[in-house]
Amino acid sequence: MKCTYAEAAKMIDHSLLNPIFTDRELEAGCRLALEYDVASVCILPYALRRCAEILHGSAVKASTTIGFPHGGHTTAVKAAETERALKDGGEELDMVVNISKVLSGDWAYVRDDLRAVIEPTHAAGQKVKVIFENCYLQDEHKIRLCEICAELGADWVKTSTGYGSGGATDADLALMRKHSPARVQVKAAGGVRTLDRLLEVRALGVTRAGASKTAEILDEARKRLGR
Repeated sequence: MKCTYAEAAKMIDHSLLNPIFTDRELEAGCRLALEYDVASVCILPYALRRCAEILHGSAVKASTTIGFPHGGHTTAVKAAETERALKDGGEELDMVVNISKVLSGDWAYVRDDLRAVIEPTHAAGQKVKVIFENCYLQDEHKIRLCEICAELGADWVKTSTGYGSGGATDADLALMRKHSPARVQVKAAGGVRTLDRLLEVRALGVTRAGASKTAEILDEARKRLGR
């Protein structure tokens, strides 16, 4: 599968979620994302407003997380986080499912929890990625989550936070692509650290990948794919 530099760059959500990043490091990360013209910056929630200011007028989206990293926030808190993020300029929100409720089989709760984020985000004209944290789930859970995300119109299903015990595996990516309609995209997170890995997940149908090694990946893309 052929790939241009622009196509590779627009697969990357530049991750700035490390809790020890300083204000200066977060701002530098936003400017790096602009330099490489990636798809988005996914930044710590408190820094989203400043991120949106830096990215304003560019083709790089400002994004942040909801219920991160464990998904155990109450639905009301996730809804409040969503409202705040949208006011702060969030264009794509990466939300974590309630993992405990998924494992408990309380699908009504899971659906309502997702709806509380997806509906207001879509009403504001923005998009949602739903994080499963697959390392803790069985295939039956992942399949049911794909079905619910499709019902609710989620924009992406996403493998992981990058902070669990595992990341994006080929098996999980293939499973999520198989059980999601074409309108729901798939995002890989956790372990996409090289251009070769980015191209591998692309071949599996992935359209976005969370990455902290953005410069390394895209410097290699410039060498191999041209500009």
